[in-house]
Amino acid sequence: MSLDKSLKSKDMLERHRNVLSRAERIEHLKDIGAWPEDASPFGLPKVAHRKAAVGKKTKTKKAEATEEKESKEEKKEE
Repeated sequence: MSLDKSLKSKDMLERHRNVLSRAERIEHLKDIGAWPEDASPFGLPKVAHRKAAVGKKTKTKKAEATEEKESKEEKKEE
């Protein structure tokens, strides 16, 4: 019997999840200062969990070439 592909790698737990566990929601509320210590862990408010941006897009060769031309033209004008 083979494993389902979603169960194979350990990295799968590190991917973005839309649903947070109760403990993660409480931790997030503590971080933003919206969690009083005497509050009940039941009936928690919703917590927005947005996926963070990974990085900038790299420039294409065509865009780099046009920028080089523009910078050379600016130097010639001076």
